Amino acid sequence: MKNCGKHKIARVFAALLAAGTLSMTVYGEENTFVPGTTVNGLGISGMTVEEAGAHIGNFYTSEYKLTIRERNRVTETIRGEDIGFTIGLPDGALEEILQKENEAGRVYGPDTDNSYRLELQNTYSQEMLEAKIQTLNCIIGGDIVTTTDAHVSEYQEGEPFTIVPEVNGNNVYPEKVAQAIRDAVAAGDREVDLEAAGCYYPITVTAEDESLKNLCDTMNRCREMEITYTFGEDSEVLDAATICSWLTGTADGEIQLDSEKVAAYIAGLAGRHDTAGTTRTFRAADGREVSVSGKYGWKMDQAAEQQALIGMIRTGQTQSREPQYVSGAALHGAQDWGQTYVEVDLTNQHVYMVKDGAVVWDAPCVTGNAARGNSTPAGIYTMTYKARNRVLRGPKRADGSYSYESPVSYWMPFNGGIGLHDANWRGSFGGTIYKNNGSHGCVNLPPKSVPALYDLVYQGIPVICYH
Repeated sequence: MKNCGKHKIARVFAALLAAGTLSMTVYGEENTFVPGTTVNGLGISGMTVEEAGAHIGNFYTSEYKLTIRERNRVTETIRGEDIGFTIGLPDGALEEILQKENEAGRVYGPDTDNSYRLELQNTYSQEMLEAKIQTLNCIIGGDIVTTTDAHVSEYQEGEPFTIVPEVNGNNVYPEKVAQAIRDAVAAGDREVDLEAAGCYYPITVTAEDESLKNLCDTMNRCREMEITYTFGEDSEVLDAATICSWLTGTADGEIQLDSEKVAAYIAGLAGRHDTAGTTRTFRAADGREVSVSGKYGWKMDQAAEQQALIGMIRTGQTQSREPQYVSGAALHGAQDWGQTYVEVDLTNQHVYMVKDGAVVWDAPCVTGNAARGNSTPAGIYTMTYKARNRVLRGPKRADGSYSYESPVSYWMPFNGGIGLHDANWRGSFGGTIYKNNGSHGCVNLPPKSVPALYDLVYQGIPVICYH
C-alpha cells in the first residue's frame, strides 16, 4: 500500500507540470538569463548581458527603416544603414534584469513572467540624415508639380482676362519635411505621413472664389476704362491700353501694377504741367517782356498722385481727376499768376498793384542796397501774410541788441524776411537810391501810399520781382 501512494504522488506531480501550474528553479550559471526571458518581445534566454545587448541592438539596427508616405500613394524609405542608425539600451538595464532574476531564485516556467519592456535609445548620424533628406524625390525629384492658386490670366492685347484654375501639385515645404523626418527618426518611428504633417503647399484660392471672380470682372473693366487728368482748360487722357499694359497680376485680392510705369507716367504729367521753378515770360506794366522764375507755381505731389492713380485703376471705373499738388497757382497756363498780383520793377524802382489785369495802384520804391550786397532777389513769390505795426529787426549782436530796429505801420512779407513796408525815415524814393543807399533787402514805400496798397493785397497774392 505504501508503494502505491508514492506512485500516485509522482503521477500528480507530472500532471501538474504538464498542465503548467508549477514553476521550476534552475540552478544554472547566474551570469545568463533564465529560460523565457524577453526584452521588448525579443528572447534572450541563456545569454549573457553582453550577448543580449548585442542581440537586441543588432536586431533593431538591421531591421530599422522609416517609410515616408507622400501624395498619390507614393512612398520613399530611409534605412537604418543610410544614416548610421543604432539602437541601444539604457545603461545597466540588462544587468538590473539579470540581478532581479538571480535574486528571485532564477525561476522560470509557465507561471513566471520573465518578459520586460525597456525604453530604447536611438543614435544616428545627423549629417548622414540631413544628406539623405536632401536626396528625397519629394524635395528634388523631376516629377514635382507646383501647387498654384487660381488666378487671373496675364494681359494679352485684344484678349479678355480669364480665371486660370488652381493646380493641386505635390511640392513640399522642404524644412517642414526635414523636421518631420528628424522627429520620426529621433522617436524611432517607422512611418511618417507628409500630408498629415502639413508638409505640402496648400491651395488657398480656387476658381470658384467669389473675390477672384469679382477681381477678374474689375480687370476686364480696366480694358474699357479711361482716366482724364484736368489742368484748367487742358486735359490728358490715360487710355485703357496703357492701363492694361501696367497690370502685372493679382495679389491679396487686388490688382497689381508695375509701380515704375505708374511713377513714370505721373512724372511725365508733372514735367509737362508743373510750373514751380520754371522760367516764364512776364509782361511788365510798361509793356516789356521779361523772364521770371521762382517757387511760385504748380508742383504736383507725385508720390501721393501715384497712389491715387493705382487706387483709381483698381476700381475699374472711368473717371476724371485733378492731380494733388504740393503748391498751386492762381490758374493753369503760361502766366499762372493770373490777372491780380503785385509787381516790383527792380530796375526802374517802381511797384504796381495789378487787379483783374489793370494797374490800380503804383508808387516809387527803394529796394535792397546793391553796393552792400543786399539786392532784393528777383523771382515769383506769394505774400506770406500782412500785419500792422511791427518792428523789423536785423541780426542779433553778442550783447543782445540788434543791428537795426525799424518800426513800420504796414508789413507785407513775401520772401522770408523780405517784404513791402512803409519807410518814414526816407524823404525820397525811386531813381538810383537803391544802388548805394538801399534797404537791407526789403521794398521801401512812401508812407502816404502804403495804406491803399495794404487794403488791396491779401495772403497768397503773387508778388513778381524782376529786372
